[in-house]
Amino acid sequence: MDNSGKEKEAIQLMADADKKCKTSGSFLGGMFGGGPQKVEEACEMYCRAANMFKMAKNWSAAGNAFCKAARLHMQLQNKHDCATSFIDAGNAFKKSDPNEAIKCLNAAIEIYTDMGRFTIAAKHHINIAEIYESELVDIEKAIAHYEQAADYYKGEESNSSANKCLLKVGAYCAQIEQYQRAIEIYEQVGANTMDNTLLKYSAKEYFFKASLCHFLVDELNAKIAIEKYEEMFPAFSDSRECKLLKKLLEAHEEQNSEAFTEAIKDFDSISRLDQWHTTLLLRIKKTIQGDEGDLK
Repeated sequence: MDNSGKEKEAIQLMADADKKCKTSGSFLGGMFGGGPQKVEEACEMYCRAANMFKMAKNWSAAGNAFCKAARLHMQLQNKHDCATSFIDAGNAFKKSDPNEAIKCLNAAIEIYTDMGRFTIAAKHHINIAEIYESELVDIEKAIAHYEQAADYYKGEESNSSANKCLLKVGAYCAQIEQYQRAIEIYEQVGANTMDNTLLKYSAKEYFFKASLCHFLVDELNAKIAIEKYEEMFPAFSDSRECKLLKKLLEAHEEQNSEAFTEAIKDFDSISRLDQWHTTLLLRIKKTIQGDEGDLK
């Protein structure tokens, strides 16, 4: 469907809205009234133009139009509408300019936190983290936004949402070799979930991940940690994850890379290990002397 007509219409609407803004602030506009009303009308026109640009898939123009609407809403002290327009701008810019999208989302977050709307602010911190993950590939900044989201969720007693964000932080911290921080997170989330009837099955997974991180700090550390997790959460002792860890410890102590690989293969044949686990297990295996550095 050809939407080029929409784009022309949108450009005209933008020009008309700009004119309205100028006359609303002029001396004559002030004398004859209608200043705020003209600003409101201009605001509506910018939003309509933005939606037409979206139909024409001109995402940058749509983002700019929503930004103009947001600034006018702020002028009119419509905080909620201002934040909504910044979010709309951010969503449009996501498709053309990730850095601009982040600026708009941050502007909205500032308004929401000022209004005490921390749950919504947390949601948009996650949106920013996802842009850093997939578009800009800046893991440290993604971590910072997931952590901020987790803090806001915790403050609002949304512990399940906070844990989801923390698990993202844990996974990335381990990836960039910040093992101590990853361990803290996995232990914290594991302890939070092991007493919950619905979630306790996941606790063994978190203690397994924490143990792998411990392993990369120090082998003795891992041994002590596994014993601690078995005491804290007896169900962990009977898990396949715990049995695998003990086999890996034994193979590592003996510097036996074949036994190490065999234990992983046995586990993987029943419960598939994902990329994250495989990466960490490879790093551990490389600490065995004379190892080739693969899991084959």
